[in-house]
Amino acid sequence: MTIDHTFNFRRVSDRVTTSGLVNAEQLATLGGEGYRAVINLLPDSYEHAVHDEATIVRDQGLDYVYIPVDFAAPTHDDFVAFSDAMDAHADDPVHVHCAANYRVSAFYGLYAQSRGLCTEAEADALVQGLWNAADYPAWTEFIAAERAPMA
Repeated sequence: MTIDHTFNFRRVSDRVTTSGLVNAEQLATLGGEGYRAVINLLPDSYEHAVHDEATIVRDQGLDYVYIPVDFAAPTHDDFVAFSDAMDAHADDPVHVHCAANYRVSAFYGLYAQSRGLCTEAEADALVQGLWNAADYPAWTEFIAAERAPMA
């Protein structure tokens, strides 16, 4: 089973894919699929987090970036770390995941918008294709705060 069979999988560009939960088998195929990095926004404390994910990824020669984003309280520092990781892999095939592709869709939408890769409406569509951030006040506030400097 490949990464494109993961929960809420999305191919957002020719080099970036996103998803919710992954399993060890799917992670173990990434090197063979041409990926160069994995960015994980799911805290290790989550019951369905993959045990030893970093080792599985790094043993394939891929870069592994772990940014544990608390779903109830995303922070600016989390977003800066995510943006730095995306910038560091600007030319590489990257897979980004969390539990349901909620954290990732919001972070990637904001990132793409901040880098001029999409409009605000396109960033919103990326999120709304998966979930309604308005149902989560912490996310509504987070997205608004991150967009304020872009205005």
